[in-house]
Amino acid sequence: MLEPDAERSLLDRIAKGDREAAEALVDATYERVFALLVRLTGRDRDLAADLAQDTYRKAWAALERFDGRSRVATWLHRIAYNTFLNHVRRPHLVENVEDPTVHVADPAPDHEERMDRREVATRLRRAVMGLPEDLRFTVAARFWAELPVSEIARLEHVTGAAIRKRLKKAQGELRRAMGEEDAA
Repeated sequence: MLEPDAERSLLDRIAKGDREAAEALVDATYERVFALLVRLTGRDRDLAADLAQDTYRKAWAALERFDGRSRVATWLHRIAYNTFLNHVRRPHLVENVEDPTVHVADPAPDHEERMDRREVATRLRRAVMGLPEDLRFTVAARFWAELPVSEIARLEHVTGAAIRKRLKKAQGELRRAMGEEDAA
């Protein structure tokens, strides 16, 4: 993550049309933006890469409106999150090209364990996506984007205590949701 002074310097250079500064900003932030989107998409790396590209396209278009009240990384995470939500909300035409009669065995010895983990991750992702918007963003920003509580609070225009309360409430709701799924 960039230090605030380095961030400000890059933004000033980008505003003057410095392409190398833009590339440096992407290099400094892409890994975390991509990681957030991978988690949000249920580990679909191709979709996450497409959404990351869309995120940066939107960020460049809105860069002159960035007011600096939050860190650039926090701002990019919010754009990425909104880009993901827009993707989920719009209808998609999908054509299945896989042949259902072809089965390829997985040579990994711990296939069942990976499947169990994947299933739990999928259930948890669904439970997080089922949270109310304020809790959902707070959980995604804190645990998937690994933003500090102070940054989330600044972005949401609330106190750190309010963010910690949201996280506690979200954890309770997630426990209930995961427990209900176990009982089903």
